[in-house]
Amino acid sequence: MPIAHLYILEGRDDEEKEKLIAEVTEAIHRTLDAPVDSVRVIITETPTAHFGIGGQSAKKRGR
Repeated sequence: MPIAHLYILEGRDDEEKEKLIAEVTEAIHRTLDAPVDSVRVIITETPTAHFGIGGQSAKKRGR
């Protein structure tokens, strides 16, 4: 059972996350020949204030 754990910055809507889950699932299915029903995708959303880029939070950088 392949498991993909994705970390993304908060702010995307449910439709975008559904598309991401579908695309990642399909990529794993194609690459590993894993049955689609066996693929698990976990999305963890990180607040922009909790993610640093070059010494500043993503929030401060306007991300």
